[in-house]
Amino acid sequence: MATQIPYPVPGSHPFDNILNFRDVALFINHATGQNLLRPGLLYRSARPDAASDHDRTVLLNEVKLKTIIDLRTKTELHEAKQKFASKSKTSGSLGPAAAGAGETAALPSHPIAKSSENTKDNEHAIPKTLRIEGIKYVEVDLNGKNYSNALLKRLTFSQKTKLYALYVLGYRKEAISILGSNIMAARGLSGLAEDSLEHCGAEVKHFFTLLAERENYPVLAHCTQGKDRTGLTVLLVLMLCGIPVEAIEADYQVSERELERERREKVVEIEGIGLPESFADCEPGWAGKVGGWVEGRYRGVEKFLEGCGVGREVQGRVREVLMVGVE
Repeated sequence: MATQIPYPVPGSHPFDNILNFRDVALFINHATGQNLLRPGLLYRSARPDAASDHDRTVLLNEVKLKTIIDLRTKTELHEAKQKFASKSKTSGSLGPAAAGAGETAALPSHPIAKSSENTKDNEHAIPKTLRIEGIKYVEVDLNGKNYSNALLKRLTFSQKTKLYALYVLGYRKEAISILGSNIMAARGLSGLAEDSLEHCGAEVKHFFTLLAERENYPVLAHCTQGKDRTGLTVLLVLMLCGIPVEAIEADYQVSERELERERREKVVEIEGIGLPESFADCEPGWAGKVGGWVEGRYRGVEKFLEGCGVGREVQGRVREVLMVGVE
């Protein structure tokens, strides 16, 4: 199935400072030429930290957004807060990249942090300055402690020692570059997505538990760019709903075009932490590779989700909410 995606992207909105935003259902329905998913329920985007007054009005009054699921790490949220404060003081205005280009693809939480566990729904690492009043925020750190530890175990003893020393001395970027150049670059975006799924079962369960509750909708899921971690959670949802892999791939790939405005800044950032330029883009065949890994290793997305603690009842409720003709 050759999927031709027009511009503007189906399901998108003309925001000032929110990149890569779209209604997942409208995009998928266009890509497949079928009415498979219910529009107006599940959205995806890059971080909305720098949302303008116009953007906030659209989210509240047109999209009627109720819940934002933030997939970023605590470190990213802290850095976004710092950059937001810095930009506000110097310019008084914020562009789409102002709140921080943040971490790439599947960059882990602070490797030696004591905890990266999810906060309770009413406890926020997301600073008030970045939140939109009237919307419920939930943090699901998709690259938390288990994921970080899994990457660290692949380092040699000398590499790990050097990484810890750099972190303690405050050289965070240099420390992360040890992981980037020695482990992450070789794994590629699809390999790191598989690592996330392998080690982030609790976070996957949290995400799907939120999607199973009708009162949370409409829901926006985002990470930093809304490309890889967001793409991964959306892939699982779409697989559960039986969406063809070609349409899932098209949804993932369109992020590359939607993020073109900040690509140059992103390339500088990722190369500074030991990753290749290709990490700023969308890996060709990503959905097929990751989806095929789920099918091969777990014999289907349903069994994968069950292994994460997402039972068939919760899976069914997610389908009922999102799919056309399922009650």
